[in-house]
Amino acid sequence: MVSFLTNPRAFMAFSRIAAPVLGVATTIAMLWGLWLGFTAPEDYQQGDAIRILFIHVPAAWVAMFAYLCLGVASLLNLVFRQALADLAARACAPLGAGFTALALVTGSFWGRPTWGTWWEWDGRMTSVLVLFLLWLAYIALRASIDDEARAARAGAILALVGLVNLPVIHFSVYWWNSLHQGSSTFAADKGDGLPAVYMTPLILMGLAYMGLFGALWLTRIRTEVRRRRLRAAALRDAED
Repeated sequence: MVSFLTNPRAFMAFSRIAAPVLGVATTIAMLWGLWLGFTAPEDYQQGDAIRILFIHVPAAWVAMFAYLCLGVASLLNLVFRQALADLAARACAPLGAGFTALALVTGSFWGRPTWGTWWEWDGRMTSVLVLFLLWLAYIALRASIDDEARAARAGAILALVGLVNLPVIHFSVYWWNSLHQGSSTFAADKGDGLPAVYMTPLILMGLAYMGLFGALWLTRIRTEVRRRRLRAAALRDAED
């Protein structure tokens, strides 16, 4: 594995450059995506409500991707005892919870004019709500245990168990009756994909959301590394 994923010093050097570069790229992609999205014509079925999808769908993508990142970081910490992986997992949780909350809220705003209801207990919406509760449970579990090693181990186990929910979210619209539509983003070969006028801003917003998550995650990990170093220094001073 490359050194910046395992060595805090190498990571700090890498992230010092990567975080602002991602931030600039994210800003460009988001402004471009928003411009294309909000100047696109109304959809013949959804009307102006389709513009909510440019906010909602990327948030849902990143919510699931962030939990996958949490699971990988938790596995690396649990199996290989990599301290940086634990810091990455801890830094990821509030971001993942935020993107999941955004997906839930914007999904409700889209559902009201489209389906006539703010909420429906179908498979997709319920499993995304479960994802949000998993984020909150992970954050609360880690905060409730004073010993960082025990907190990291308990959090890692919870995160790995929660990975089961990711395929449930994806396949829920095919396994159960659902108001939620199946994937139309990558269904162009079936003839029911999104037109380019909507696909282009959606992909741009997806890239922007991924970049935003990446930049914020790197920044939060850097903060966690500094916090851990300050704590270690304080313990050394106390022993002296």
